[in-house]
Amino acid sequence: MKSCPNCHEEIEDNFEVCWNCNYSLTENKVVEFEDPTIQGTRKIKCLRCDVPMPYSGNFKFHEGSRYGVFGNLFEVFENREAFDLYVCPQCGKVEFFTAQAH
Repeated sequence: MKSCPNCHEEIEDNFEVCWNCNYSLTENKVVEFEDPTIQGTRKIKCLRCDVPMPYSGNFKFHEGSRYGVFGNLFEVFENREAFDLYVCPQCGKVEFFTAQAH
């Protein structure tokens, strides 16, 4: 077992990053990890333009002709899906991704 120089926690010999404070023993600094479960944090580039595509929100889609109070009672059981939407600022290409749990 090794000891983390930053927080002094014990680290397994085969680990290079402290589980407690994210201190990297190879880089000698605390490293930041992106959390992919947070909405809108994916780093996506447009396949056509090769520019970053900004997150445009989470959109919900509903199968059926009517929705809400005036909808058919059986439409309650219809398929509903939510997708994260990313749009290219140059060409307008749209990418849908399944919403990540958080």
